[in-house]
Amino acid sequence: MGNRYASGKNAISECDRCGQRFKLKVLKTEIIKTKNYNLLVCPECWDPDHPQLQLGMYPVDDPQALRNPRPDRSYVISGLLADGELGGGSRIFQWGWNPVGGSASFDAALTPNNLMLEVEIGTVTVSVT
Repeated sequence: MGNRYASGKNAISECDRCGQRFKLKVLKTEIIKTKNYNLLVCPECWDPDHPQLQLGMYPVDDPQALRNPRPDRSYVISGLLADGELGGGSRIFQWGWNPVGGSASFDAALTPNNLMLEVEIGTVTVSVT
């Protein structure tokens, strides 16, 4: 028993999206979200199935918890002062503006500020020749 369909070597068909005529063998099958909707489209209208359209279709195993966690000791170690005393850790931020090196009187207890301002003023001479 032979093939049930003609070879389609010279068959003409039209794009299901734009309606223009093309050879049947030029048209591609359009797949949307991994489903074949039996659409034949021309190469200009064909869009490949994008992987982001498949989000949520497959389970994702992305564990975030640790089995045997340990406390972060780097906070205390990085907070050591030059003399070896604890200085508050690495998460103490000091902001330096208006004025640098001093905190306002109402928040001095809340915002310790150990920044010191060092300034050098010099002269610049510009000569144009």
